[in-house]
This record gives sequence, structure tokens and C-alpha cells, in this order.
Amino acid sequence: MIFNIKKFDIEKEHIDCIVTGIFSLKNLSNSATMIDNLSNGYIKKILSYGEMQGKIKQSLILYNIPNIISKKFLLIGCGKKNKINDDQYQEIICTIVKNLNKMSMKKVVVYLNELNVEKRDLYWKIRQFIEIFYEKTYIFSLNKNKQKTFNNTYEIIIHLEQESDFSIGKIAIKHALAIASSINIAKNISNLPSNICNAEYISHKAKEMENIYNNIHTYNIYEKDMKLLGMNAYLAVGSGSENQSIMSIIQYNNSKKSIKNPIILIGKGLTFDSGGLSIKPAESMSHMKYDMCGAAAVYGIINMIATLELPLYVIGVLACCENMIGKGSMRPGDIITTMSGKTVEVLNTDAEGRLVLCDVLTYVQKFNPEIVIDIATLTGACSVALGTEISGLFSNSTYLINELYKASKYTLDYVWHLPIFKKYKKQLNSKFADINNIGGRMGGAITAACFLESFVKKYQWAHLDVAGTATNEEKKVEATGRPIPLISQFLLNRVKSLLK
Repeated sequence: MIFNIKKFDIEKEHIDCIVTGIFSLKNLSNSATMIDNLSNGYIKKILSYGEMQGKIKQSLILYNIPNIISKKFLLIGCGKKNKINDDQYQEIICTIVKNLNKMSMKKVVVYLNELNVEKRDLYWKIRQFIEIFYEKTYIFSLNKNKQKTFNNTYEIIIHLEQESDFSIGKIAIKHALAIASSINIAKNISNLPSNICNAEYISHKAKEMENIYNNIHTYNIYEKDMKLLGMNAYLAVGSGSENQSIMSIIQYNNSKKSIKNPIILIGKGLTFDSGGLSIKPAESMSHMKYDMCGAAAVYGIINMIATLELPLYVIGVLACCENMIGKGSMRPGDIITTMSGKTVEVLNTDAEGRLVLCDVLTYVQKFNPEIVIDIATLTGACSVALGTEISGLFSNSTYLINELYKASKYTLDYVWHLPIFKKYKKQLNSKFADINNIGGRMGGAITAACFLESFVKKYQWAHLDVAGTATNEEKKVEATGRPIPLISQFLLNRVKSLLK
């Protein structure tokens, strides 16, 4: 798919399809008015038959409009003019994509500039359009003999009236394509089955990135290295699997100011989670291949950063292993000495992600990071609390809370801040070790964050629990690529602040 910016002349130029808006009460957009005038009232005549009223989700395809060179027109209902909100704009774009996917054509022109979205600028509208387009046309069929594809359109031209807006449009397209393609890369990795996508597979994917991009260096921490480092909690999780646990480190450094303290992104990468001896129910266990969506998201974010060559120092940690049942499996009641020296009593082997992450949170101290953000499908409790639209946000930093909220509202990749109170930490008190790996039934997402926070030292930290948002239940479980939009925007905002 190719996206371009152009000032299109309806009267003189031919294109396969023109997409234009009709507002409530059959009010025409500027481009629709121009077409109507050139065709001697043809658009208004068609609308007078009651085919559409301009409501959101409505659409109408017209052919061979009199006196117009282009022969196909897609009219899209856009609701109340100048009162379009974020959700309505998304619905409008989804309707456009749905209709274009049914057509066979080579070039389309879309009049996005005529949609005035409340408190949103041109850059935002273009980025949302492209990112939604990628989302709605994504199909995972890598393991099928017959590969499916969506629509035959290969170029979409976004009409802009003012040439002064072209530079903004081009930047928006560049950013949107980098983010959208990185989301698709993360989805492809996440949707792979666990017999293909294990820790070794992901380590190879990380190495590929080093071969593609400048400013990237990768290396792996294998089980023998983990033993020497004392990462016993990480090792315990993978101890029942025949596949080796591997932690892949991707270092990206394109800092123009020689920044010494990196931003570190940690992705939980449980390529399959059986629950261990605290085994999960069989009904939904096939979905546990998605317990590595955090690692896939970090991989996608690093891909976005490298594509745009952002002037940042970022380290991605893909913390990968399998939680299986085998002769070496950890047991409920086991006590593990973590890399930090803190001892953990394992009360539930299905609370394994935090055991992996606690050692990684200790390991990354060696980089003297300024910021650490971990992304994990950590608790079902977070899904119960926040549903499938909002990710849980926990942090020890007011700055990170504010900046992640800001990025969340801009991208519509929503988060909600949940507390880390001392009273919740009491639920993790252990009789036999420094800390239990679970609390009680109540506040499970919070007690999990409290567990992680006890291993955080000397850096600003945020934990994103994406258990509810990393997959889309409506599509019979499929990866969403979240929170790539959120973290991408956080990093883009970071670049703006550094360049000031």
C-alpha cells in the first residue's frame, strides 16, 4: 500500500475512485459540492431518493456521474459537521476501509482535510487514517497454503488544499507507516504458534534487526549466563521446558547528544504458558501462545525507532522462555533466590511472568537507565478490572504517569493509572521467604505490580499490564499490537522535548 499527498483537481484529473463526505441532513462536503455543481445537481438528486442521510456508518457508491472524468465515487456518512469526535472519526475511517476492500482499483483520492475533528489537527487525522487502514486490512495467514490478502488498491492519495500543509502531511505519513508496519510485525510474531515461535526463534528475529538497521547491536543471555548472573527466578520458570530460556537484548543508540542513560523497554516473552504445575484450564490454554505479546510489542517498538532513526538511546529486552511441566518444573512451595538476593516463595507457578521480570528488572540496573518500562500480559485480574480497551498503568514516577497518559489520549491507546499502596504489599508477606509471588484473590493486578516494584532500584519505572488489550477477543483471539501506538507516541514526544 502506498500513501501520498496531493492537491487533486476533480474537474481535470482522472482517478479510479473519489472518496468524499456527506454530513448529517444530507449536507455536502466541499468536494461533494464541487462534484454536484459540475454534474448539474446529480449528487443532491441521488440523495433526494433517501439512499443516505449522512449518518456515520452510511455509505453509497456511485458510478459515471455526468461531466466528471472519474467514474467511481464513494460517499461516506460523516455525521454532524464540525462536531466529529475521536470515536466517530474512527468509525468514518473504518467505513471507508470496509468499502475500499470490496473494490478493485489502483488509485483512490480521499478528502480527509474536510473532516473537522474536535481538538485534532491534520497530522493526527492522517496518522489515524493510515494506522486504522493497516489495522482493518491485516490478515494473518502465514501458516495457510492459500495466503489471503485484502483489497487490490495500491495507492491512496490524501488530498490537501494548501501546499503549506504538504510537509505536515508527509511527516504524518512517514510516522504512521513506521508505526503501522511495526504493529503488523509484532502481530505476526504474536500470532505464530508456540512450536514455531519460541525463545530461540525470537532471538533470531532480534539478530535479523541488527543486520537490517544501523545503530543496532544485539546479544543474547542464555541459561548458562543466567546461572552465573544468579537469575534463578527467570530460570525456574523455564525449568520444565525442553526449549532453552533466552533473554535477547537489542541496543539502539542514535543519540545526537551522547545520552548516557538509556530508556529500557522490557517485554514479557512467555512463548507458551501452561501454568506449570498450577496448570491452566484446557478450554483457553491454546491462547497462551499470546503470553509473549509484551516481547513482540518491544520488538515492534524498536523496529519503529530504527525505521525513523529517532535520536534516542533505547534498549529493548525480550525476556523469553516457556512455562511448561517437566521433570525440572518448579513447584508450589519452592523458595527461589532472585538475582537481587531477595528470596521468593512460589505459591502459584502460574504467577510466572513476575518471576521472569523481577530478575530482568535487577539485570537492567547495569545500564544505569533513566527510564524502565515493562510491558506484560501479566494478570487476568487487570482484564477483569479494566476490560479489553484499557491497559493497566503502574509507576513510581509522576513524570511517567503524566507522559504516558498524554500519549495514551493522543493515540487512543488508553491506559488507566492504578495504585501501588503499602497496604497491598502486606498481601505478599511470606512466612518462609522475603516475599510471596502472589497475594490473595483481591487486587491481583495491584499485588503483581507491588511484587515488581520491590525489585525496582534507582530508576523511573512504569509497568503496563496489557493482559486485556494485547489480544482482540472479537476476532476469535488475535494479537492487537498494543501498546505500540502508546509507547511510540511517548518516544516521539520525548524526541520533541530533547530537540527543544
